[in-house]
Amino acid sequence: MVQKTYFKTKDYCKVKFSFNVENAETIEILGLNSDWENSIVMSKKKDGSFSAEVSLPKNSQHEFKYRVNASEWLNEPEADSVNTNVFGSSNSVIVL
Repeated sequence: MVQKTYFKTKDYCKVKFSFNVENAETIEILGLNSDWENSIVMSKKKDGSFSAEVSLPKNSQHEFKYRVNASEWLNEPEADSVNTNVFGSSNSVIVL
């Protein structure tokens, strides 16, 4: 799930990512701000879900994917849209 919080006086939007995968030990977000090298590590909650909050520029669009257990790549089912990537699969897209 992706929750967006806009601020009238700020030029960014706070975005909270929540994701749950059975048997996940780690979940990272990659691709935000076109950065596929440095991941955002999500925190594991008591209920087994993972979450992370990031600030992203308003009026922007970002492709991203979740990397589960450092090996499995998954999309966000509630993303704003999906784009095909160069690997023949797809990336989640968030529009702010």
